[in-house]
Amino acid sequence: MAFHNAGLDRVSLDDLKAFENDLEHRGYEPWQLKQAQEAIILYIEKFLKKSISYENLNKHNAYYPSVQSWEQAKKKFTDRMRLRHYSYNTEKTYREWIRRFIQYTGLKSPLEAETKHVKKFLVYLAVERKVTSSTQNQAFNALLFLYRGILGKEFGDFRNTIRAKKSSRIPIVLTKKEIKKVFNNIPERSTLPLKLIYASGIRVTECVRLRVKDLDFGNHTLVVRSGKGDRDRTTLLPDFLHDSIKQHLEKIKKIHGDDLSKGHGAVFLPNALERKYPKANREWVWQYVFPSGNLSVDPRSGKVRRHHIGQQVLQRAMRSAVKSTDIGKAASVHTLRHSFATHLLQAGYDIRTIQDLLGHKDVSTTMIYTHILKHGPSGVKSPAGFLK
Repeated sequence: MAFHNAGLDRVSLDDLKAFENDLEHRGYEPWQLKQAQEAIILYIEKFLKKSISYENLNKHNAYYPSVQSWEQAKKKFTDRMRLRHYSYNTEKTYREWIRRFIQYTGLKSPLEAETKHVKKFLVYLAVERKVTSSTQNQAFNALLFLYRGILGKEFGDFRNTIRAKKSSRIPIVLTKKEIKKVFNNIPERSTLPLKLIYASGIRVTECVRLRVKDLDFGNHTLVVRSGKGDRDRTTLLPDFLHDSIKQHLEKIKKIHGDDLSKGHGAVFLPNALERKYPKANREWVWQYVFPSGNLSVDPRSGKVRRHHIGQQVLQRAMRSAVKSTDIGKAASVHTLRHSFATHLLQAGYDIRTIQDLLGHKDVSTTMIYTHILKHGPSGVKSPAGFLK
């Protein structure tokens, strides 16, 4: 800001180049010039919601040579994803869509990539693969990241591209009686996290990533860190689960102590906190509430750690338990979240409160749960009752 007094919301490519030249004259290294530009672009895009012309930026910038091979593209892709703090799941998903795109188009080099290839691939997904609109949008976002962030190319106009039809699905909801039946068939090791999901309305990803410091027993609250949309929020930590969770934590603390004695016990910390607080990753408060039963190699750092349990563990447990009942619904772990919201509405809680607990950005997303109130036992009555 000291260099550019007009404000970062009015930064031009010439301004960026002038800033680089100034840093270069001061003796900064090329990697530092690159880092400075990355920081400014990240701020403009993420916080000011402005766009940067990557094609023109690459022409201006000697520190961003064009990507010549897919191997170079993969390396740049990984660097940019991690610079912008995308989750590892998003990184894997984007990487898979880019792999499918390259396989479908048969492009031998990133230099051959053009907007027409993206349009053709999106049409293929919508028409031949018949994917949902959310799946097609996911592929679109991955390719947008590839073209703008990796290849330095403008993405083009996609208004006339065939898009998958947006579907409107009514969520599956279990009654309290059905939920009790399901929990009677869930394995013991998965019971507590699944109960917590239903009791607090958190997502399965939010559940497995919970850390000890996120549990506030005194205030009966649970803090969800970096939830969907990278937002924090608080939700319920019901009294009836307190004793079970505390007993569970005592067992986990012993495992953590054993890991420390063997030279392990350092958990993954987000957003470069490990560099800022080098000893924090071994502290008890940063450990996962639901850790994995085994140590494993961190796919990003290559370090041996005890990660959290996988989402698949809970999903398999839920799927197996539902099959063991006679409820006749295709319920999943996410169904517990749907049921949490619906049961709160039935109990008379207002929609805004439920929106906050669920972490929905828009209340219209939460409104879908009102379908039970309209058509359930206390809703509209059918005129056909006289036929009984």
